[in-house]
Amino acid sequence: MSTATTKKSTSALARVDPAVLYISVTLAALFVAWGVFFTDNLASVAETTLNRIIDSFGWLFILTSSGFVLLAAVLAFSRFGSIRLGRDGERPEFSTASWVAMMFSAGMGIGLMFYGASEPIMHMSSPPPGSAKAGSEDAARLALEYSYFHWAIHPWAMYAVAGLALAYFGFRKSGNSLISSAFRPLLGDLVDGPLGKSIDILAIFATLFGSAVSLGLGALQVNRGLKELWGVPDSTTLAVSIIAVLTVLFVLSALSGVHRGIQWLSNGNMILAAVLLLFVFVAGPTVFILESQTEALGGYLASLPKMSFTTGAFGGGEWLSDWTVFYWAWWISWTPFVGTFIARISRGRTIREFIVGVIIAPSLVSVVWFAILGGTALNQEMHGADLASAVAQGEEAGLFATLQHLPWFSITSVLVIVLVGLFFVSGADAASVVLGMLSCRGSMSPGRLVVILWGALTGLVAAVLLMAGGLEAVKQVAIIAAFPFLFVMVGLCVSLVKALRAEPTEGPKPVRAQESAADADGDSEPESRPGPGVRPSEVVSDSQPAG
Repeated sequence: MSTATTKKSTSALARVDPAVLYISVTLAALFVAWGVFFTDNLASVAETTLNRIIDSFGWLFILTSSGFVLLAAVLAFSRFGSIRLGRDGERPEFSTASWVAMMFSAGMGIGLMFYGASEPIMHMSSPPPGSAKAGSEDAARLALEYSYFHWAIHPWAMYAVAGLALAYFGFRKSGNSLISSAFRPLLGDLVDGPLGKSIDILAIFATLFGSAVSLGLGALQVNRGLKELWGVPDSTTLAVSIIAVLTVLFVLSALSGVHRGIQWLSNGNMILAAVLLLFVFVAGPTVFILESQTEALGGYLASLPKMSFTTGAFGGGEWLSDWTVFYWAWWISWTPFVGTFIARISRGRTIREFIVGVIIAPSLVSVVWFAILGGTALNQEMHGADLASAVAQGEEAGLFATLQHLPWFSITSVLVIVLVGLFFVSGADAASVVLGMLSCRGSMSPGRLVVILWGALTGLVAAVLLMAGGLEAVKQVAIIAAFPFLFVMVGLCVSLVKALRAEPTEGPKPVRAQESAADADGDSEPESRPGPGVRPSEVVSDSQPAG
């Protein structure tokens, strides 16, 4: 082994936090063993725990999620909006197009493929109690409005405040990418002890189980696509096999680093997704799509305050728990992963640019996505196609059932399978890198073995959840894992506001030419943080072989 390779391996090993890594891996392994050897018991315990959380704390998910939206809006348009996430005068590391593509692929890719057509159909068939008659035109309009509500502003506001806190403390305050480091204004040096490590372990578990939900959804949809095209029967065994194959692929992608595999896959995802949307828009009910999007978007924005604070206290609690509370918990379980990943790719942007970009751009994509796929499905349902029966057999069937009523079904189905696979790989490899960062003291370049370990465990957890009860078990564990991290999110927001209030009010100072030159030479920053004069391609991580 060469001296350079030895030094790199030693450096990567030195960054591992033994307490965080070993405790997290041990607990994850115990969960996998529980699911393998006591499958029924796991399913029973998960269901009981979930019911208690929903019954007692569903209102808290609703209240805090809306609070994140309000906080993001205040920060974006306050005096803090001009603060840069990095040194004053520093510029973004990635182009805006790649930036949006990467955070969208990491944040929602598989979920949109899974629910894009099926969720509106399910809402139309079973709207919120007391809102509209099932199957009516009013129910169809509400179906799009609630799809926008679940997938647009609220989830991305959660990601925005988490990512903003991590980017601010990591790049502006020269900290690291650990969730716990953002608590220093509140906890002081306690973040370096057991309390800080506990926060990071909670973040790892929220990330692990949140990612497992998406992997489970992706495996079920690929399985359904194989059935529609070639008659391959649905089975848990096949879904687990799909997870195994794609896990190998996303680990390989993760090892290539953010600037290679993850960025390339994300850009490719967006191109293929745009092709699918354009085809459905042209081949489907184009005029209806435009009209329904306009009307539903207006209804969504007008009803947003009321929808944001509805808790089901006066009826409709069960519907709310099955949909809104589940989604808010799912998004919260993803905040440590997506927040850390978005922070990782957002160095050099201002707070205002960061918040507007993270919330508005992906929200618009989500609206267009549901308008085209969901609008087409609703139009087909209203004109006699029985999509509701297909979706009742499994949400993963919704998109394929919609495409069956359009030309070139075989081609578009293959495209869907490829897209789901790519979203699976791009989202999961980003999760593996983030899990590596959280267990390696916030290092931007976690070691190869750590990334492989977390990639394998993520796949195993997804497989165990499918075996323990399919989609319902996957959803239940996601909410359970998200619950303790909800309190971490609240503390994160308080810490961020406290630190921002201490920022000087005279605004950023210009960077002198000689300072920029020094930064470009790497004299004033750790090697994992490129200065304004360093191109992304010049940064080589421990997970990325030197060219």
